[in-house]
Amino acid sequence: MREYLNFLQHILDNGEQKPDRTNTGIISTFGYQMRFNLTEGFPLLTTKKVHFKSIVHELLWFIKGDTNIKYLVDNNVRIWNEWPYRNFKNSSDFQGETQEEFIDKIKNDLEFAKKHGNLGPVYGKQWRDFNGYDQLKEIISEIKNNPESRRLIISSWNPPQIKDMALPPCHMMFQFYVANGKLSLQMYQRSADAFLGVPFNIASYALLLMLVAKVTNLIPYELVHTVGDAHIYLNHLDQVNTQLAREPKKLPKLTLADKNNIEDFTYEDIQLIDYNPHPLIKGKVAV
Repeated sequence: MREYLNFLQHILDNGEQKPDRTNTGIISTFGYQMRFNLTEGFPLLTTKKVHFKSIVHELLWFIKGDTNIKYLVDNNVRIWNEWPYRNFKNSSDFQGETQEEFIDKIKNDLEFAKKHGNLGPVYGKQWRDFNGYDQLKEIISEIKNNPESRRLIISSWNPPQIKDMALPPCHMMFQFYVANGKLSLQMYQRSADAFLGVPFNIASYALLLMLVAKVTNLIPYELVHTVGDAHIYLNHLDQVNTQLAREPKKLPKLTLADKNNIEDFTYEDIQLIDYNPHPLIKGKVAV
């Protein structure tokens, strides 16, 4: 994962300090691309421990078209909790609950979860119901039946619905490419939190590439990660420098159960092998 460390260094060397929506402050640069060959190992960061369980459950949640955090909460995945809690605090139902109390209600009160756990038409909705069109189903069918197509594209960016989303899509579009029995994927990310978000995004789309390759009987090959606004939050600078001082380790491997339908994959079907990263480095998410 030297590519990722080069990405961090590029932002530090070339970025400019700017204000941002969260009022945290960022060092930002525009336009960057990384490439990961999946035949060399699964691209899960080794210079800090990444919570792979969260990546898997989030991706399965996207694939099922779910947009309510209850599934994530039930599986102890916390990465989306801040946004519905922020909306809950602005509602008439808010009675001073802490975020922990809010999450406990999501877990144990189905009606409360239905009312306050929904994020709006975010990724899963757009992948599986883009104005009534199931993009993921149709793209998998197209890969099987028309692999030479240059239109193997899924978009999460649905302009009329952006205002209804808890957070507009950051990783907003991706395209598949088939050649010589190999499947590749390029993802475009309009906004990239380099320290916290990007390691998740790399691993998530590498896993998606592998799942689609499995159900289309292709070999997963290359993940191309293209970024628009690449930024490091000012409160992550120490963490980034700690990471840059570490030497990357050997990449882990990933194995998948045999499935014919992408919706049939469960957490237990996805096995990470020989993951031996440097210790976790914590950082606060900017909301």
